[in-house]
Amino acid sequence: MIAYLRLAALVVWLLLALLLHGLWRLVRARSPWPRRFLGVSARLFGARVRVLGTPLRRDAVLLANHLSWLDILLLAGASGCAFVAKAELRAAPLVGWLCTLNRTVFVRRGDRLGVADQVAALRTALARGQPVAIFPEGTTSDGATLLPFKAALLAALDPPPPGLMVQPVRIDYEPAARALAWVGDEPGTAHARRVLSRRGTFVATLTFLAPFAPAGDRKAIAAEARRRILAAGSEASAFPVERAPCP
Repeated sequence: MIAYLRLAALVVWLLLALLLHGLWRLVRARSPWPRRFLGVSARLFGARVRVLGTPLRRDAVLLANHLSWLDILLLAGASGCAFVAKAELRAAPLVGWLCTLNRTVFVRRGDRLGVADQVAALRTALARGQPVAIFPEGTTSDGATLLPFKAALLAALDPPPPGLMVQPVRIDYEPAARALAWVGDEPGTAHARRVLSRRGTFVATLTFLAPFAPAGDRKAIAAEARRRILAAGSEASAFPVERAPCP
């Protein structure tokens, strides 16, 4: 029953947000509704967001650990960022179209021959000023371990655009992490059904760490962001303190 109630609320909220977004676009104003839609949707799924630190609102790359598709709703709602997502998502019914409203940068992650095109697409997105979030683990984790960071896309920061900063972000669902994390071979529909059916609420803590100016090559940037997220996690007894090479 709770899953159906959440879905019904989400549909009503989607229709309202699309109407308001259309009105903003009609008068050629910058629409805040894609970000607001994502943030409120996270709340409908049970998230109660706690933001620590100050998210950068312009000229920034956010590098965050990744547990679930819920991360997208939470990060966008808190910072107004766009995302780098796998190209296959663009063809997904409705979801792909909604992603375009938030200026998602679609890339083919497994296409090593197309890395130059991916980097160019990211640099174009960064030129708009809107923060862009990347999940450099390349997949979701269980919330207890920080996976190695993949650094290929960070070639867009070598050299960095003028004034751009990198802001590491630590995402933590606290005791609910293992119940909400999307790991293994679980189908996306099954995970969504599990999240929708979960009773009660959970605290999602987004820690926006101190930004730094990107220096060195892509691997150095990835390593520094990962080091800072690990340090924040060790203070909160989340991630084990360890290091791994950046591909």
